[in-house]
Amino acid sequence: MKKLPGGRGRILSLGFAFGLIMSSAGCAKTINFETSTVEPAAVGKVKLKKDNNRNYSVDVSVMHLANPQRLTPPMDKYVVWVETGTDEIKNIGRINISTGTFTRTLKGSLKTVTVHAPARVFITAEPAGDISHPGTPVVLTTEKF
Repeated sequence: MKKLPGGRGRILSLGFAFGLIMSSAGCAKTINFETSTVEPAAVGKVKLKKDNNRNYSVDVSVMHLANPQRLTPPMDKYVVWVETGTDEIKNIGRINISTGTFTRTLKGSLKTVTVHAPARVFITAEPAGDISHPGTPVVLTTEKF
């Protein structure tokens, strides 16, 4: 292999490797939740990635969600839902909020896999986590994607 002057060969090799890494990482999509009218301080994002088996890895992370027992009316759990491309709505899991004495950010997360192709992700506060239909109000939501 012919050496390029000034170390350009190494730079080109590193650039090519970086391009390969970035193209494989490009399969993941990150979507931010919209500002909530129910809990305006709440922020979060959803990372989606389709795997080789046509499943979808869903990684939800949120901050500044109030303890659901402090809502009016008090609730027990935050539930994450996906709206599919066929307008079906599926419960994909619960978010538990860290509410310890020294926890000020009230963080929560959910990592799961679903066979349903998400078109929108949203979170509701619910009296139980194992329900099949979302209640109101919607605490956080993404736009359709």
